Amino acid sequence: MIEPAPIRTTCAYCGVGCGVLATPLGDRAVRIAGDPDHPANRGRLCSKGTHLGETVGMEGRLLHPMIGEKRASWDKALDLVARRFQETIARHGPDSVAFYVSGQLLTEDYYVANKLMKGFIGSANIDTNSRLCMSSAVAGHVRAFGEDVVPASYDDLDVADLFVLVGSNTAWCHPIVYQRIQAARAARGAKLVVIDPRRTETCEDADLHLAIRPGSDVALMNGLLAYCAREGLLDEAYLAASVATPAHFWTDIQRDNDLWSVARTCDVAPDQLHRFFEMFAANQRTVTLFSQGINQALRGTDQVNAIINVHLATGRIGKPGAAPFSITGQPNAMGGREVGGLASTLAAHMDFASDNVDRVGRFWSAPRMATKPGLKAVDMFRAVGEGRIKAIWIMATNPAVSMPDAGRVREALAACPFVVVSDCIADTDTGRFAHVRLPAAGWGEKDGTVTNSERRISRQRQFLPFAGEAKPDWWIIGEIGRRMGWSPAFSYASPADIYREHARLSAYGNDGARLFDMRRDAAIGNPAYDAMEPWRWGKTPFAHGVFSTPDGKARLVPTVQAPIAEPLRDWPLTLNTGRYRDQWHTMTRTGLSPKLARHREEPLVEMHPEDIERLGLAEDDIARVATPQGESLFRVLASEGQRRGDIFTPIHWTDRQSSGGRTGLLPRPLTDPHSGQPGFKSTPAKVEKVAIEWRGFLIVRDAPKSWPQCLWATRITVAGGALFELAGAGADEVLDACLPSGARIEAADAARGSRRVAILDGDRLSAVLFVTRSGELPSRDWLIAQLAAPQVAPTLLAGRAPGAQPDRGALICSCFDVGLKTIVAAIGAQQLTDVAAIGTALGAGTNCGSCRPALARILAETLPAKETVHAAE
Repeated sequence: MIEPAPIRTTCAYCGVGCGVLATPLGDRAVRIAGDPDHPANRGRLCSKGTHLGETVGMEGRLLHPMIGEKRASWDKALDLVARRFQETIARHGPDSVAFYVSGQLLTEDYYVANKLMKGFIGSANIDTNSRLCMSSAVAGHVRAFGEDVVPASYDDLDVADLFVLVGSNTAWCHPIVYQRIQAARAARGAKLVVIDPRRTETCEDADLHLAIRPGSDVALMNGLLAYCAREGLLDEAYLAASVATPAHFWTDIQRDNDLWSVARTCDVAPDQLHRFFEMFAANQRTVTLFSQGINQALRGTDQVNAIINVHLATGRIGKPGAAPFSITGQPNAMGGREVGGLASTLAAHMDFASDNVDRVGRFWSAPRMATKPGLKAVDMFRAVGEGRIKAIWIMATNPAVSMPDAGRVREALAACPFVVVSDCIADTDTGRFAHVRLPAAGWGEKDGTVTNSERRISRQRQFLPFAGEAKPDWWIIGEIGRRMGWSPAFSYASPADIYREHARLSAYGNDGARLFDMRRDAAIGNPAYDAMEPWRWGKTPFAHGVFSTPDGKARLVPTVQAPIAEPLRDWPLTLNTGRYRDQWHTMTRTGLSPKLARHREEPLVEMHPEDIERLGLAEDDIARVATPQGESLFRVLASEGQRRGDIFTPIHWTDRQSSGGRTGLLPRPLTDPHSGQPGFKSTPAKVEKVAIEWRGFLIVRDAPKSWPQCLWATRITVAGGALFELAGAGADEVLDACLPSGARIEAADAARGSRRVAILDGDRLSAVLFVTRSGELPSRDWLIAQLAAPQVAPTLLAGRAPGAQPDRGALICSCFDVGLKTIVAAIGAQQLTDVAAIGTALGAGTNCGSCRPALARILAETLPAKETVHAAE
């Protein structure tokens, strides 16, 4: 049998926009490889991209429309949605309805949704979960450049002499970008500075790490700019020709921005700060990459502009290897920005100025154009809760988990008269509030385009059949437009039709004032669209020092460091939130992968060891993290990388996966005044120990009869089934309700309060439950493997195979399934002295490279210092 040719597509995860070769193997199996010809990744994939093939099955898919809990036909569901939206608009006006969309949508989906809401319904109440991750960058770009343009590309990374990473754990969150940085360092000796309150894996190999006080980024960048001014490092010619400087800007920037004042505000040593300033001064080719640590702040836009100010004032922009670079979190956040998928923009990089509204209205032949910005995400759900929005359509996102103060969001959705959810997953926390659920196509079934962080447009191509009755999002939205009476405007036959229209709008009435211009594809044919190679609009933005402002000059934007709140008596800690290496958003996709699930199996609260001791905690305890908004349980992890008084929790876990880990319940619903982006990085919090009387785990082949009824239960996908990590108080016999039917074997140790139960289906294992009150629990790996064994081993209830068996330890490399103990043993047995040697021996670190910092740390802890070769080498 001849194997089919691989399909060139684009990864479903972050904004790096990696090219993927997907080879369908039948029965929804697919082989995944990096596309060596895609300029974003040159064949590399991170751990998440590598294991995409484990996430495209039918498990958990929404296969047909649902009205309430009843299956419905597409016609019935679509008619109901169209009718309810029409009735709501007729009674309460166009601003009584809203769309909440997602950076997971393709550009074509985004375009149709934006057109329907802003041009035909007549409201700008369409916002996106991208509001939560990069809208402060958008606002900062518009204030400085006059347009939302990222003035950098990945090519700049190849020629830069200094990389400054601000608020970005790049090694985990953008591993392919991190590897490109490391390649430049190895080839050319480029330097790396990491600015982050946490000492993350990205810091392990840095030339300098500034662990600044959370929220002090403006002070740091203003201090750097003041230093440049004092030392004569400003590009006076560039400033005169290309930058508008407000009156008194340079006088104000010197006020309270001397070295000692900035060091005190940032809580870093003056000599470290001075070293950073000197490194910046010595390297004209500097790329400053920033991400959520900058954007997700109550003064995020000012933080963005403080970074941009430094680059503008020193002429480090529009030149190879010199730029401020916002690296985005979602695969198509940029495409959403291009079409106008934010409530604060109109379309094609146009705002709501009257001439823009008129221009877009003419182009769309729109009957009822929105004339002012709509409600941004936090305000949108507040309006739902207050009854001002009476119908909301949520597409490809899970705001009941991801929004700040998510408890209030749930209350709002529960009270909303009409909620529609389009998703590829049947059971999500948000979907449980829906009156109508519409099955959307998933990755591998979608066909369209995405734009990555460097403005590069790539194709996502279909290589799998639609799951059940699922449909593309653009088709679903277009059907609603047609049923609401606007058939001519939504009569698209394919995504290529939409792409052409999007390209024409970008050029319509655009005399060069807007850099975003796709006119090259305004008449692209279907075959050319199908065969489209990745391409980047705005090849070298601002290379000639001309910007998208009325006078063609960029703007220096005055920024002032806001006061940093001192710890509160009742909330003495500061909560920071973020991502894990191998998970993505709310785990509806990555949670299906056995390989990805094992890196960080449970939601952890990371704390400095001194804080753990001071609060009477111990590592692996279950702790309650509380804020004025809500509370949730987490397992405690000691981390020297945490600043004292700061804690970190991950954003990924939902009610579908854990009884704890609900980080979204904790942050304040406060936003940046310019961008409307929530501040997820600095919430007052407290942590207290939760009394636990027993610990255990459950391994099952099929879904348990019921969710474990105990304080702590976290589900982890494993090969052949699922693992539940458990802990609780009181009687543990309640766990027996989770066990399937079958032959039961059991062992108990009354002295240790332990019991072990296995359920058999013939000779095969169906489930195993281990619980103890004072004893030790065995490693889970061998027991998980027994789910696939044709016959139960006689030592099953011992939790191990006959004889001595090696324990791989905590998972370090997800790409090759290599654990800590395996690595340590190989270092000793094979006398490995550098990261490359570990890769040769075990494969670890040779694929995506995101575990390389961890490998370097293991080497440093295992070998004498003189024997360890730095990871960069």
